[in-house]
Amino acid sequence: MTKQPPTPPESPGPAFRHGFTRHWPGYFEAVVGKGPRETAVRALDAFAREGIPAEGQEPPLAVDLGCGEGRDTAEMLKRGWRVVAIDGTESAFEFFARREGLLEHPNLETRLEPFETCSIPVCRFLNASYSLPFCRPEAFDALWKVIRSAIEPGGRFAGQFFGERDTWASIPDRSHHTRLRVEKLLLGLDVEYFKEDESDSVDAEGQDKHWHVFHVVARQPE
Repeated sequence: MTKQPPTPPESPGPAFRHGFTRHWPGYFEAVVGKGPRETAVRALDAFAREGIPAEGQEPPLAVDLGCGEGRDTAEMLKRGWRVVAIDGTESAFEFFARREGLLEHPNLETRLEPFETCSIPVCRFLNASYSLPFCRPEAFDALWKVIRSAIEPGGRFAGQFFGERDTWASIPDRSHHTRLRVEKLLLGLDVEYFKEDESDSVDAEGQDKHWHVFHVVARQPE
């Protein structure tokens, strides 16, 4: 099914303002053309050092959970992975159509599903770049259990959690965690990369935004 790309807004503005309001077409417009997230690249590089994907073998499966406009999905496909790209907003896949050949890629499957009801297949790599904070808090624990059980032995998780000092922590429909809570969520995984970032930004309207983010790459033991 061919979809026409959405009409760009007159002024995309800072991406985080659109994230605050869940105005996803505006967010996708603000970040369109950017490269893959660092955590996704770190995980893919780690797999590459292990010889994955292996030449001449069936491509391993990656799930891009909250795939957005497709920056990480495109990188996975370029590196020889099969990808199930999941997002809860249809506009995400309209932006996929802007990337030449992405929607038609034979190793891509797209699914329009919200976090609260999404079905995650067993996979070698589960990527969740800046998406888990937008899972509703009452659904987060169940989603995390599904994520943990979906990752094969030797597979990896890459993504972000937002901390309790983030400006958006006061928004009722966002999932935020203390460092201790994040560490507990990762128990049983081999944590290969863990970085806690705090920084401040100012949007075009002069409103402050404090970021508190945990960046993670973790491996499922074999």
